[in-house]
Amino acid sequence: MNALTELRPAVTPATRAAPSPPGLAASTRLAVRLAWRQLRSEKARLASATAGVMFACLLVFMQLGFRAALFESATTLIGAMKADLFLMSPMTLASFRPEPIPRARVSQALAVDGVAAAAPVYLAQSSFRNPATGTRRTIQLIGFDVEAGVLDLPGLAPVREALKQPDTFAFDARSRPEFGPVTAMLAERGPFPVQIGNRDLRVVGTVELGSSFGADGNAVLSEVNFRRVVSGRRAALVDLGAIRLAPGADLLTTQAALRAIMPPDVGVMTQAELRAHERRYWEEATPIGFIFSFGSLMGLVVGMVIVYQVLFSDIASHLKEYATLKAMGYSNGHLSRVVLGAAGILALLGFVPGTIVSSILYGVVADATFLPLNMTAERAAWVLLLIFGMCAAAGLLATRKLRDANPADMF
Repeated sequence: MNALTELRPAVTPATRAAPSPPGLAASTRLAVRLAWRQLRSEKARLASATAGVMFACLLVFMQLGFRAALFESATTLIGAMKADLFLMSPMTLASFRPEPIPRARVSQALAVDGVAAAAPVYLAQSSFRNPATGTRRTIQLIGFDVEAGVLDLPGLAPVREALKQPDTFAFDARSRPEFGPVTAMLAERGPFPVQIGNRDLRVVGTVELGSSFGADGNAVLSEVNFRRVVSGRRAALVDLGAIRLAPGADLLTTQAALRAIMPPDVGVMTQAELRAHERRYWEEATPIGFIFSFGSLMGLVVGMVIVYQVLFSDIASHLKEYATLKAMGYSNGHLSRVVLGAAGILALLGFVPGTIVSSILYGVVADATFLPLNMTAERAAWVLLLIFGMCAAAGLLATRKLRDANPADMF
């Protein structure tokens, strides 16, 4: 036997390498399994926690849905216009309260290279007499050049020629029902007279636009009929200038050219900029946007408190079991993953029914208010992240109780 053989240590069971501890993924799976079994053992507590998370999820969904409906309804009219650029007074805060600009500015725009058409748009509010009950309600008036084709609404094409006749208008079929059964009466008896302001006009058809937070209904008229209803309006003033570009014209270049020739009393915006301007008004200049955001935050706080109380009570009632696991060699990190796993399970259990109920309520509220409330994948993903974050925050707060799980207390 040579020297190398004599120096080689004998391999015995005691000198074999100890098995390596499970990796993070395997350890996490074990923690989640333990968390699920622990939650399942207390079915009443699990049901109350799930209901709390579902309530928070429902509240956040509804608040975000109302907020999105606010912005979408406020920009529906702008999105329905077939225009690339818009002329608007810098003093206008929102489209339902426009500040007029000189009509001559719309004609000036035609002198810029790349501009194919420029048409005035008129916006105002007036009283509408319910043809069935006689009650009055404020309605949004939209006047435009029928031949210019700057407005693209469902149902507008069949009544475009009829709108050229004196004292005619098209009624928004998606207006609130307080304006009366105009659509049903139109289908039953054909065009009939309705009083708008102090003038009798004939409703000759319907379009679809929808109500908003600024207007409960809409009436579409030619610019001539608009001036007849709003008799105090000077003919030389308009509320908006809609500009369509020639094929191949560059949007930003034409916008810069228009800004160069326009005086300070007129701003030139793209459609995206005008929509952002409208949204900014509702988000910053009114308390509505803040209220919806604050409501979502309060829902998350309520849900986090409920989840925290459930997890804290669960840890307190199983403190000896956690101390035993510590005595067996499980680290605080592993036990924290058990708590966070329970928080994640509660988030998922509450999110699924919360999303289903929210989708149903969206349909109910949309039918009652005529606002564009729809469940979107983007909103669902955003709420899922918020709910998981809420439950994770509650879990992290509850893990502080694990410090009380001292193995020495077992003896």
